[in-house]
Amino acid sequence: MLNFILLQLPSNIMSFLPMILIVVVFYFFMIRPQMKKAKDHKKFVADLKKGDKIITTAGIHGKIADMNETTFLIETEGGGKIRFDRSAVSLDASKALNA
Repeated sequence: MLNFILLQLPSNIMSFLPMILIVVVFYFFMIRPQMKKAKDHKKFVADLKKGDKIITTAGIHGKIADMNETTFLIETEGGGKIRFDRSAVSLDASKALNA
């Protein structure tokens, strides 16, 4: 009886190997890059200061006129001022604008 159990053990592990491989690949190609991108965005938003040019996720271009903990006030080209949440800054577009 013990020999029968020991002979079937490797086949049971081998049957789970593809599922384990899928989880590992999913982590390295999907989850990890998304976590890195979120970390970069958080750092970028934390480093913003008054006078920086930004583009929001809505596509509005402007310069930061005032900031507080959760929002910032941007001044648009026409002189209008709009208050946005800090999470509304587009990392990729803003970096391209300032490059």
